[in-house]
Amino acid sequence: MLKKVFEPINIGKIEIKNRLVVPPMVVSLCNEDGTITERFIDYHEAKAKGGFGLIITENYAITPAGKGFKYMGCMWNDEQMESNKELTRRVHKHGAKIALQIFHAGRETSSALTGMKIVAPSAIPDPVIGEMPHALTEEEIQVIVEQFGDAALRAKQAGFDAVELQGAHGYLINQFMSPFSNKRVDGYGGNLMNRVRFALEIIENIQAKVGKDYPILYRISADELIENGLTIEDTKVMVKILENAGVAAIDVSVGVYASGFHITAPAAVKHGWETDFAKEFKSIVSIPVITSGRINNPFLAEGILLSQKADMIGMARASLADPELPNKAKEGKFEEIIECIGCRQGCSGMLSEDLPVNCVLNPLTGNEKALSIKEAKEKKKILVIGGGPGGMEAAIVAAKRGHKVHLFEKHHELGGQLLLAAIPPTKSEITSFIVWQKNQLEKLGVHVHLNTEVDEKLLENEKPDHIIVATGAVPFIPPIQGVEHPIVLTSNDVLGGSEGAGQNVVVIGGGLVGAETSEHLAKHGKNVTLVELTDTIARDCEAGVKFFLMEALEALKVNIMTSTEVKEITENKVLVASNGENRFIENIDTVVMAVGSKPNNAVFKDIKEKHEKVSLIGDAQKVRTILDAVNEGYKTALQI
Repeated sequence: MLKKVFEPINIGKIEIKNRLVVPPMVVSLCNEDGTITERFIDYHEAKAKGGFGLIITENYAITPAGKGFKYMGCMWNDEQMESNKELTRRVHKHGAKIALQIFHAGRETSSALTGMKIVAPSAIPDPVIGEMPHALTEEEIQVIVEQFGDAALRAKQAGFDAVELQGAHGYLINQFMSPFSNKRVDGYGGNLMNRVRFALEIIENIQAKVGKDYPILYRISADELIENGLTIEDTKVMVKILENAGVAAIDVSVGVYASGFHITAPAAVKHGWETDFAKEFKSIVSIPVITSGRINNPFLAEGILLSQKADMIGMARASLADPELPNKAKEGKFEEIIECIGCRQGCSGMLSEDLPVNCVLNPLTGNEKALSIKEAKEKKKILVIGGGPGGMEAAIVAAKRGHKVHLFEKHHELGGQLLLAAIPPTKSEITSFIVWQKNQLEKLGVHVHLNTEVDEKLLENEKPDHIIVATGAVPFIPPIQGVEHPIVLTSNDVLGGSEGAGQNVVVIGGGLVGAETSEHLAKHGKNVTLVELTDTIARDCEAGVKFFLMEALEALKVNIMTSTEVKEITENKVLVASNGENRFIENIDTVVMAVGSKPNNAVFKDIKEKHEKVSLIGDAQKVRTILDAVNEGYKTALQI
């Protein structure tokens, strides 16, 4: 079924054992001086060991002035080169090839980060960064060209099989290419050939220093997805020029910072949505074309290859969720693959805060050694109360360590809050993780007890050595006059299907749950008014997810009222106050409460009085995210 995925392919003179690629992702696992850490090496080695054919590192800065992130790889001195030799050795040990991506951020950084004036082709601020850059002189351009060549030479000396030029996402090379950022009228601007000149000079300089047989890959934004930016017709011409200059492969992406949420698109964007751009390139070049963009399982990869849209498949976030995806697929263990759900929480969300990247579904990502699962010295009987993601994760890890595990869930189905989270539009992929966890429980022999509440009598009969309480959260109902009225439901009622909403609905609470419940209702033809006390909605939502959610709410014509307090609910009206004035929202059929949740930990308090070895995890401890629940379940079981 996956014949094409596991065919070898050549990039230049290097042979890649299969078509699966880990594209560049900054992961904040390096030192601030640009040297790499053991943790960074472990992270990449896990992907090589997991069977990926080609790994392309995060973008390494070629000069301090070009740094774009605080904790990123750099390649402007020999010390930085030396720290990478162990990385390439460990990756090669598992039969994978590794390329170093080299870049200069240009205007998509800040002087606060670099400690010096930022630069660009023209003195025009990036609309996201907002800082005025210095327009590079021709002499300064030549210095940067040399720095790219020097970085490539160090990459070769450090054992990398190839280099990739970061010519995408609005960074410096892309800035020269694009009329969006390049307004020069000298030899580096004004027409397409002049705008490509900077990239061609870099390629020539690299070849002069490392030889023409050393492969150069080029990452390109096929479409910048902005007004006056590059389109696919522009970039088709450019990739042909790059091929003629000696580039060995084209790595296709999209976007710049001004359209940045498309670069790592969330679940609201369809699978493989960038592949049509890659197909355009493949039709005109003879070198390998790499595509990526929401490709999260091997069958998608096979279909794209068979349809000849690309030659290789980039699986960036898929490799975060499961670095062993290739090996599992090759062995036919498809039910064991953890599929990325496009939530962006552990990857883009963490990177935006300069925190180490991880994955909400896989606590091992970025913690390959620190959180490795080892057999328990003393085997125990562990009782887990609650079958949500945190409870199931705790049961899985405990069972992997050799403990005898019993999992009790009071409802008829496992999944907890994730069952509800999967209901709104674009969120259905969450169910893949629930299915994965359930399969793991069965494979590991965890005793699952559904429709069972835990009481003291049960505990006396079971006699567990350790109890993990993961009972989650319940909706918080605010003390609003009329809240007990029959027309009032909770978001759990609506998303869980226990109660249906009428035609005209008021949703109270504009957090992520309220906003997604509003989208869900509006998608089903309801007239929805969303009321939020603060001045913004979806405040607790990851930025990229929020971007597409807000687009959807606008398209669905959801009436959003911020800075508005709900004063009273009557039979068919809701009294609200805004800017000191009261008004009624009339002809209401249903009011949906979505103002948050509170920990459901009464069971823990009862158990704690009589049992010493009890752990409280996830929302039962404090209402947070799936990332926290899964991590706490994992780590708690690791410590028993």
